[in-house]
Amino acid sequence: MNSAPKLGQTRSETALFLVAALVAIYAISQFLRNSIGVIANDLARELDLSATQTGLLSSAFFLAFAAVQIPIGILIDRYGPKRTMLATSVLTVAGTVLFALAPSASWLIAARALMGLGCSTFFMAPLVIYARRFPPERFAALTSLQMGLANTGTLAATAPLAASVAVFGWRASFLAVAALTVVIAFVVVWIVPKDSGSAKPKESWAAAFRGVAAALKVPSFWPVFFMHLTTYGCFASVVGLWGGPWLSDVHGPDLATRGRILLLGATAQICGMLLWGAMDRFWGSYKKPVLIGSTVTILLLGVLIFAPLDRTWAAFWFIPFGLFVAYTPILTSHGKSLFPSELTGRGITLMNIGTMGGAFLSQSITGLLIDLVGRSGLGVYKPEGYRLVFAALAGWLLLSLTFYSRAIDPHPSRHASKA
Repeated sequence: MNSAPKLGQTRSETALFLVAALVAIYAISQFLRNSIGVIANDLARELDLSATQTGLLSSAFFLAFAAVQIPIGILIDRYGPKRTMLATSVLTVAGTVLFALAPSASWLIAARALMGLGCSTFFMAPLVIYARRFPPERFAALTSLQMGLANTGTLAATAPLAASVAVFGWRASFLAVAALTVVIAFVVVWIVPKDSGSAKPKESWAAAFRGVAAALKVPSFWPVFFMHLTTYGCFASVVGLWGGPWLSDVHGPDLATRGRILLLGATAQICGMLLWGAMDRFWGSYKKPVLIGSTVTILLLGVLIFAPLDRTWAAFWFIPFGLFVAYTPILTSHGKSLFPSELTGRGITLMNIGTMGGAFLSQSITGLLIDLVGRSGLGVYKPEGYRLVFAALAGWLLLSLTFYSRAIDPHPSRHASKA
């Protein structure tokens, strides 16, 4: 690290506390973005929401998050990652409190958008801090830790959230999350060193946007971008939104059981991310693991379309789904590898726009599809509506996969073998 350790701390202890603080604030983002799946039925019942409204309120987070990525990247460069992250954390707290107090669908949607704006720095800002304060050879490992450990927030949005809602209600639960966010923000103030000035002159806004245009023209940008657009959206739409209502309407488990089943999928995704990343050297390719993981994901969605499962098999289905859809670290590395060093930051930001924008599109459109099929005589959404959702997700992923197969594969091992 470039900064000296605090009194009484070794460098490794200082690094540990720094990583822990940055992981904790990103875990809040992971929790909030995936928190609708467990409580969707409760929200719909209490506030009389349609599936379209439920999809929109969940996806509003992703739309707001994606919409500000390019300005956020420029703000981080101009004013520093810590300062920018703390400023947006105020919006996160405000959005979470507004969500807890919201009296109607429109207020819920506005609150989710505010949450998305607030959380928009919680991944990119820590990456910039790591890049500035640690040697380059440690960046990949730190990025994996940031992504993997912060997914404890995704875990918390399943069974733990269900248990809290059962005891305290969803409104009190989100007020508690707002309070926790305040605590973590103060920890960031205390633990994360002050933003260090850059030796380079600040880039103008016009020059920054010219760099964005240049990144869009990099070879294979669009095939990899469209893969980002559909991969995470698939996971976010199943585990983060419709998995809970599908279990409830089709298989009938209670809130606690739904939370435990979704916990299986979220846990499997974390394990999958670590496994796919650890096997990077084994594959010696970016495209090969992405092609395998996405193909199996499409087949698993096909099972729900053509071979409806009973409750037990439905619960187990979430395990392979979480494992195989978790190839995102490899896909992220593929995206980063396309860009020259001077465009890396903007390139990663653009790929992140694809990731979050795709989640917005998939969640909002699938809500429309469920409403298109409608409810049964019992007042629950029909199994055919959910099958249409799974078919749409599989179709979008297959289309992107076909496009992605044409992308170049600049994996470092390929260059080494040619040397």
